[in-house]
Amino acid sequence: MTVQETDSMKTKLSVVLVVHDEAEALEQNLPLFLSQGCDIPYEVIVVDDASSDSTPDILKEMKSKFPNLHTTFFPKSVVNPSRVQLALYVGIKAAKSNSIVIANIHRPPTSPAWMEGLANEMNNSSNEVALVYSDSKNPDDVTFQTFVQLEEAEPLLLKAERRSGEGHRGRYLKMKRGIYDAVAVS
Repeated sequence: MTVQETDSMKTKLSVVLVVHDEAEALEQNLPLFLSQGCDIPYEVIVVDDASSDSTPDILKEMKSKFPNLHTTFFPKSVVNPSRVQLALYVGIKAAKSNSIVIANIHRPPTSPAWMEGLANEMNNSSNEVALVYSDSKNPDDVTFQTFVQLEEAEPLLLKAERRSGEGHRGRYLKMKRGIYDAVAVS
């Protein structure tokens, strides 16, 4: 068995974040992703999309503190109209797990049980997709919406891409409109 196969057996979740000039958000929110009270091994992969601020320095500093943080970069020289999609692809290819969580640095985990709850949802072999919703008024209140197949989740995912969802704070409306904090696909 190779080292990579051993690593992928240990890592149950891979969280992928794409950032560009997000030094302040990384300092505030990245530790919330990295210090989850989770018994299930996970990694956080940050893809730096050619940042010109102190993002690379902050990532280097955090990498020394958190062994589950992995970083990569997307060079500015690559010209592509869909840079974010390409950067996500780079992060997904770097993942050591088959369960990938795509998250946003501006929507960090609100509860210390966020990662473990998501890992439990994804470990259920019948779930292919899980969406995470958190409540800003009750940070420890996290809800997971699971789907057996990606096709079932697709309408919500497409709605979230088309609309920002501003003004809809209730959980029911958030779930109905697909305004999730993170999406996990296995």
